[in-house]
Amino acid sequence: MQYTLDHIDANWTAVHQATLLFVVHAGKVLLIRKKRGLGAGKINGPGGKLDTGETAQQCAHREVFEELCIRIDDSSNVGRLRFQFVDNYSIDVRVFLATKFHGTPTETEEAAPLWFEPEKIPYHEMWEDDRIWLPRVLGGEHVDGRFIFDGDQLLESDVKFESAPSAIPAH
Repeated sequence: MQYTLDHIDANWTAVHQATLLFVVHAGKVLLIRKKRGLGAGKINGPGGKLDTGETAQQCAHREVFEELCIRIDDSSNVGRLRFQFVDNYSIDVRVFLATKFHGTPTETEEAAPLWFEPEKIPYHEMWEDDRIWLPRVLGGEHVDGRFIFDGDQLLESDVKFESAPSAIPAH
């Protein structure tokens, strides 16, 4: 089947529901080098698939703990990203930002923690869509995006933004 952005409409249902959570602290963003699963080897935010009966926010907090051994105090939902892959896989991702956490980010079997200043985020080591929306989310906007991928290659995208409180305090 040939997928287009028109397929990702109100009736679209993803194979998996998932989350991403970006911790912003002291002017830096906590990212991970993913060690396994979808996107292994890439840099991304921590996150993963929802468990049965779990809210997206609960999932985001659980995944950060499992991947980095830190506990998130609170987070804000800053968007939704819908991904359709040409191999029929699809994932519907809720995106969160957090500024407070307990513990020290620690490498696990799933991920290695990496801190970056927003202007030094290595987008060339991330999914192609991240460069489109992540800078604007870190700058205080909510995102609503639809993407078509063939493996690692972004084929089509449609991304909308609206204003939200900034996650990174001005210096």
